Amino acid sequence: QVQLVESGGGLVQPGGSLRLSCAASESIFSDYTMAWYRQGPGKQRELVAGINRGGTTAYADSVKGRFTISRDNAKNTVYLQMNSLKPEDTAIYYCASGVVAAAPIYWGQGTQVTVSS
Repeated sequence: QVQLVESGGGLVQPGGSLRLSCAASESIFSDYTMAWYRQGPGKQRELVAGINRGGTTAYADSVKGRFTISRDNAKNTVYLQMNSLKPEDTAIYYCASGVVAAAPIYWGQGTQVTVSS
């Protein structure tokens, strides 16, 4: 069964940090690029970061230097470490996978991240 299950969202103050996790089915994790998307209130869903099977990463300009995507191949898990969070980072964050990060095939259910004082 194909599955992507996110965890780690929550409420954090501006300047704080959170780490999101996404546990994937082995068939997805081993074959595809993994990515994180987000959709803020009243906004379109956007690609935040991606990591391919070889570990090459890419980031949206808005999160470069603050967010880090990584993958643990032994655990079939991808992470998104988010530092120096801003109110504009508030969104539902989705784990996704596909041949390329920009064209996901599979989606998780999403996890809410709220940055507020």
